[in-house]
Amino acid sequence: MKIGVFGSGIVGQTIAGKVAELGHDVMVGTRDPAKLQDWPGKIGGNVRVGSLAEAAAHGEILFNATNGGGSLEALALAKEANLNGKILIDIANPLDFSQGMPPTLFVSNTDSLGEQIQHTYPQVKVVKTLNTVTASLMVNPQQLADGDHHLFVSGNDADAKAQVVHLLTSWFGWRQIIDLGDITTARGTEMYLPIWLRLWGALGTGLFNIKVVK
Repeated sequence: MKIGVFGSGIVGQTIAGKVAELGHDVMVGTRDPAKLQDWPGKIGGNVRVGSLAEAAAHGEILFNATNGGGSLEALALAKEANLNGKILIDIANPLDFSQGMPPTLFVSNTDSLGEQIQHTYPQVKVVKTLNTVTASLMVNPQQLADGDHHLFVSGNDADAKAQVVHLLTSWFGWRQIIDLGDITTARGTEMYLPIWLRLWGALGTGLFNIKVVK
């Protein structure tokens, strides 16, 4: 399958590297392709680096792994025509670092970044997921508690969510996934980030997650 990954940071590199390892044809889109010029050769697999528009045109399924503050700008550079009709797995969080650490959220309570993306691109099938865990856990949940912890999905399109759940289980090994509902439920997972950041500070590691019990 052809996969487009937006974002050249650790999240984008982690997702792209794992998907390429599984044999898929991956293009990472970034504002500055030269920054990752040597990276594909280091990880092997079928990975290329190009512009955001090139990655968007390439991918049958797309991952938004950009910094949340720049997500809408990045998607604009990817071009709407290249996005329409496709599943966009939105991993980004609306973190505002303008006042230093810890960051605040630049949107919350009555809106979310996931919703803003969906409203801006109504023909894109936005599915919010993976934004509640650190990058290494995204693609290898078994490294913590043998995978006995939960992930969440939010989105308006039921078929798109089902495809993403299948991808999360078959590609990355997630076993426990809770469908929270439509894209408005992304507010909840995005607003989890303030406590996630404080847990990271208290625990000294990002290798932790939620297990929901009832």
